[in-house]
Amino acid sequence: MTKQMRKLKCLSALDLKLLAMTLMLCDHLWATIVPGAMWLTNLGRMAFPIFAFQIAEGWTHTSDRKKYRRRMLLWALATEIPFNLMYGGGIIYPFHQNVLFTFWLALLCLAFVEWAGKRGRAAYWLAAALACVLGYYLGLLTMVDYFGYGVVTVLLFYLVRDLPLRPLWQLTGLAFINLGLMKGMTFPVTLLGHTVDFPQQALALLALIPVWLYNGEQGPHNKTIRRACYAFYPVHMLILAVLWLYVLN
Repeated sequence: MTKQMRKLKCLSALDLKLLAMTLMLCDHLWATIVPGAMWLTNLGRMAFPIFAFQIAEGWTHTSDRKKYRRRMLLWALATEIPFNLMYGGGIIYPFHQNVLFTFWLALLCLAFVEWAGKRGRAAYWLAAALACVLGYYLGLLTMVDYFGYGVVTVLLFYLVRDLPLRPLWQLTGLAFINLGLMKGMTFPVTLLGHTVDFPQQALALLALIPVWLYNGEQGPHNKTIRRACYAFYPVHMLILAVLWLYVLN
């Protein structure tokens, strides 16, 4: 890598996390107390791919993968009531589970892939293909956030991380998931006098810009920062749910 390219890679893992948290907050503001501001949810399309990339990186670099999976599950359970309040308006909402369950399923798939990888390269890629299929359907059946598409997005970032032309694989895979598989909203865009319906999920591809600026460094990190980043998810949803349900309505 040239010196100029190294300078361009200016974002640490914490920088990416803070950016994704901000973009997620924009999306959740639109979903609750600022429903008419479509620009907020448009910005929010970039949050999930950044988080998915970080889950893949976190799995690669963590010193204790069992603890990582356990921590993800515990925070997923702790988040479910705030998530239910924000999305369903009540403590119980069985039709949609929070995104930490999505990531937990992805971590289970990654554990399976790595277990198979110890038996050879062919077993690794066979397990990777199987994990994508199983992860996709598990995500659909359990109704986690982003469903099976979210699980596969994490797997995508992990599986291509050591391949040649990695950015091209990331772009192709993310485009296939968001434009080929997901069915999201569209909004009209006028170009040269012609109006076309632009798929909102195409904005998720812009998440690759900060991902490509990642410098591979963790940035400031300790238990307090890690817990604060996890806690932001349920706490901000609880605040928005209370404002939406009990203060502003």
